[in-house]
Amino acid sequence: MAEQGKIIKISGPLVVAKHVPHARMYDVVRVGEKRLIGEILEIKGERASIQVYEDTSGLKPEEPVESTYQPLSVELAPGIMGNIYDGTQRPLDLIKSKTGDFIARGVEIEAVDRKKEWEFKPRLKIGEEVVPGDILGVVQETEIVEHRLLVPPGVKGRIEKIYSGKAKVEDTIAVIKTAQEGNKEISMLQKWPVRKMRPYKKQLDPEVPLITGQRVIDTLFPIAKGGTACIPGPFGSGKTVVQHQISKWADAEIIVFVGCGERGNEMTDVLQEFPKLKDPKTGKSLMQRTILIANTSNMPVAAREASIYTGITLAEYYRDMGYNVALMADSTSRWAEALREMSGRLEEMPGEEGYPAYLPSRLAEFYERAGRIICLGKDGREASLSAIGAVSPPGGDLSEPVTQATLRVVRVFWALVSELAYQRHFPAIHWLRSYSLYVDNLKKYFSRRIAPDWMKLRDKAISLLQKEDELKETVRLVGLDALSDQDRIAMETSRSIREDFLQQFAFHEIDTYTPIKKQYLMLKLILSYYNLSCEALNNGARLEDLVSLAAREDIAKAKYIPNEKIEDEIKKISQKLKEEISGKIRNL
Repeated sequence: MAEQGKIIKISGPLVVAKHVPHARMYDVVRVGEKRLIGEILEIKGERASIQVYEDTSGLKPEEPVESTYQPLSVELAPGIMGNIYDGTQRPLDLIKSKTGDFIARGVEIEAVDRKKEWEFKPRLKIGEEVVPGDILGVVQETEIVEHRLLVPPGVKGRIEKIYSGKAKVEDTIAVIKTAQEGNKEISMLQKWPVRKMRPYKKQLDPEVPLITGQRVIDTLFPIAKGGTACIPGPFGSGKTVVQHQISKWADAEIIVFVGCGERGNEMTDVLQEFPKLKDPKTGKSLMQRTILIANTSNMPVAAREASIYTGITLAEYYRDMGYNVALMADSTSRWAEALREMSGRLEEMPGEEGYPAYLPSRLAEFYERAGRIICLGKDGREASLSAIGAVSPPGGDLSEPVTQATLRVVRVFWALVSELAYQRHFPAIHWLRSYSLYVDNLKKYFSRRIAPDWMKLRDKAISLLQKEDELKETVRLVGLDALSDQDRIAMETSRSIREDFLQQFAFHEIDTYTPIKKQYLMLKLILSYYNLSCEALNNGARLEDLVSLAAREDIAKAKYIPNEKIEDEIKKISQKLKEEISGKIRNL
């Protein structure tokens, strides 16, 4: 029988044990007769403080604590994709088949099916020299995702044997002769500690945008591939819906969605909706390239931390294969609340609003694992991991510690406001409170790939929205009639930018996703109305005539034009606009 420690104190999710053999920080332990999963957070003398990832009710002092002598790790192998896991990477469908509708405590289930056979196709031959990150071979994991099996970090040498055909994840697929350890057998199954960043060769500059199809994001506040973004907003402002939209439409090959302490019905929506949705590139189910980590608000608080780290480690694993991965964390505020609870129970010195003093560094460690990189291996393949975290500040107060600590780390800030959400303006991202620090990095890409005047149009749109905000105060005090005709046209154009461009209908077949070229043409059309109207006013045209142009209705409906017809239709609307405005000048 293995050596065991004994429980001496239980305080909610915190258990203190003494005489845990060979106790080390962050090792996983099995707590009590039910063998609950826990992780050592603190060691003082012969006492170990353990964060338990399951409900501790019913635990008693003197029950045993047994160490696994391993840090909290995830299993990496074919069979992960399309799964839904809890925070410690236990498949929820298998737990349901074993324990029913409720998760029983202490359930031990392997994350990856050991019995399923996969068709392994080798990419390398016997005698070839390999380094960490080289692709040994591939397995077709789903219809969409090709699972590339890599030489593990730290393994370098010559291939002695490589197999082909059907194999289980624990079977040997290659034997590599190394200088230090001799022959090393490689299977499809690897383990990786979740708190440790996976290695890569080189970090690249964030110069390629992650196109989401959401106009307010791509045009005004873009995120780069490998970038970090934060979506703060009060309850009901649409944080989860924005993340769902990005998951569906962003040009990332793999999506990892982490539900961290959010309500169960939100994860249920994802589960029910994603299998029905078609991947726009392949026409297959979106779930075939998605991994879900479900840790809802009714699950144990401590497991929120595990779910965040499990999610980012799985995302890094697919990034290492050469994929562009997008990770959604909903929401990091719930993780911060779990840290606050554990910190309080450990009797640590509290920081601002009771959060632990190390909250900013924990958030930084998480977001710093994102990036656009050159992977390990000789082929120099590029990949990226983009991290998008929702933040739920109480009462929408953006000055609270979690939001402020997140803002110091991330480079894109999409501020959701309840006023827009209540007006049914989706996405409810405020155009004056949000920002992106990637704009300068992406300027070259947009100018070269989309249009040379991309940045000029974007800047003009933002300046008109700012001008509208300033003019609103004047209108409120002295009325609309006090404005000059030029200012009235600026107000009308800003309204068009807000309603016809920034606002999208998430459930409309066409408007739910707008390609980047269409975004450019739509914005150019709206701004051409402004430029032509200002010119017409200078030539004596009447304001009333310019505001009531028939072409304005066509501009408003441009968002519903099918993508393949957009160029021709925009040309027609643009021509109609010019003719109508010149007609108003001729009629003087």
